[in-house]
Amino acid sequence: MLAIFLKTLPFFALIGVGYVAGRTRFFSEEATAYLTRFVFYFALSAMLFGFAANLDVAAIFNWPFVFAYTLGTGLVWLLVATAALGRGTSREEAVFEAHTGVIGNVGFLGIPMLSLLLGPQAVGPVLLVLAVDLIIFSSILTMAITGLRAGRVSVQTFGILAVGLAKNPMIVSVILGIAWGATGLALPGPVGEFMTLLGAAATPCALFAIGASLAGRSAERIEVAAWLSLSKLALHPAAVAAACWLFGVGGYPAGVMIAAASLPVAGNVFILAQHYRVAPQRVSTAILLSTAASVLTVTAVIALISQGGYT
Repeated sequence: MLAIFLKTLPFFALIGVGYVAGRTRFFSEEATAYLTRFVFYFALSAMLFGFAANLDVAAIFNWPFVFAYTLGTGLVWLLVATAALGRGTSREEAVFEAHTGVIGNVGFLGIPMLSLLLGPQAVGPVLLVLAVDLIIFSSILTMAITGLRAGRVSVQTFGILAVGLAKNPMIVSVILGIAWGATGLALPGPVGEFMTLLGAAATPCALFAIGASLAGRSAERIEVAAWLSLSKLALHPAAVAAACWLFGVGGYPAGVMIAAASLPVAGNVFILAQHYRVAPQRVSTAILLSTAASVLTVTAVIALISQGGYT
């Protein structure tokens, strides 16, 4: 475990550097917002395009894998939502707590970290996890909130979902990368070098941006945020591991899926909470707590899957 901790430490150290820069106001909130936009629309998109262009989609796509991750995540989603309703929260808050309890920082943290820790072959399974999060569970969130506010889910709701997916640069870059890879053509030299150079900025900039964004978060409802962090860091990977066993997903793909499920709460959950005006401070606190705790919990999960022969 110590060896794995030492491998993960540089990633979290870079998050820490960003946190200190944000906390001391050396890096302003406006600067953090622009850095995040650079990563999201440019650097990470270039990295994902490069990864996707070199994937053998037929080899990495696996329905049992998708079903296992969807079932494990869905069970925890329902558990957290039920617990929220049991505390007397509103249905909208219950939906957001459920989303917070299962959506991890796969894009900014998972792809760069797991591809280095578990090998470049981890990219395919991680992209499948990201696709399920974005296409299935983000759609569930949008439909649930829209339906609760309008009293029904209309055709317009599906139009909103389609536009949202089409505007997401992570989805677009992966689709374009797969499409290019399917042609069997190599990228022209200058284009390939440009993508490599731009994509190389994704990891350090994304980690720094995570830390800087955490510096502006204030704590609220610590006990609820702690429960949501426990759900994300422990219950989610445990449920996914059980679903892998149920669907017969084993070995390396299962290990990558479990590791991806152990990641802390994603920052874009807070953006959605702000957009819909539903418990943004509660979500913010869960992001802060889960990211801090993940220094140890992600290391522990990766150590467990390594000992279990998943890597």
